[in-house]
Amino acid sequence: MDWSPILISIRTACVSILFTFFLGLFAAWWVARMRSNKWKMIMDGLFTLPLVLPPTVLGFFLLYIFGVQRPVGKFLLDFFSVKVVFSWSATVIAAVTASFPLMYRSARGALEQVEDTYLQAARTLGYSEWKVFWCIWMPLALPGVASGAVLSFARGLGEFGATAMIAGNIAGKTRTLPLKIYSEVAAGNMSGAYTYVIIVVVISFVAILAMNYFTLRGQRYAKRGGRI
Repeated sequence: MDWSPILISIRTACVSILFTFFLGLFAAWWVARMRSNKWKMIMDGLFTLPLVLPPTVLGFFLLYIFGVQRPVGKFLLDFFSVKVVFSWSATVIAAVTASFPLMYRSARGALEQVEDTYLQAARTLGYSEWKVFWCIWMPLALPGVASGAVLSFARGLGEFGATAMIAGNIAGKTRTLPLKIYSEVAAGNMSGAYTYVIIVVVISFVAILAMNYFTLRGQRYAKRGGRI
């Protein structure tokens, strides 16, 4: 069995979740603090858009941005000698873009469930907004945020359409588990495809169990009235 698709997928998912976690968390915190409902709706729509777009359309936009003849891609190539398209880094970019909305929406929902009285009490004690976030807001919203991280990790691991568009299907370089399954089916090797399908199903099931664990933990925490 070829282990490279498994290793590439796990490596991609692990690196992408680092970016997705902090970007999604910051975006959720920023939108949750907005006073204008109009701007909140607009930004929420922009941040959620990758979730509803077809993966190939998402990949098209990424290809348009990072193509070697496009401003961003040309700049990276000319000044840093970095070619994003059809490279392993492209798989990370595709995974981050596809999984970001899941992290953002889960984090935002968790942050907005925290009672404002806790935050105001911390501010009256002289806490800075940074300290309010990490010492009050984040611990209370942690179960929901953790669930979003698990979902985002699983989504990044299973990304197919956008990855195929911007990273291609290069064996040993950008061929992730979903692309490997596609390649095996296209070649008529169903037995090989079954093996990789089982691996994906097992990983996905473990991710669901982890998400349910954090959800249950959050419900128990809420029943205790938020007491640590």
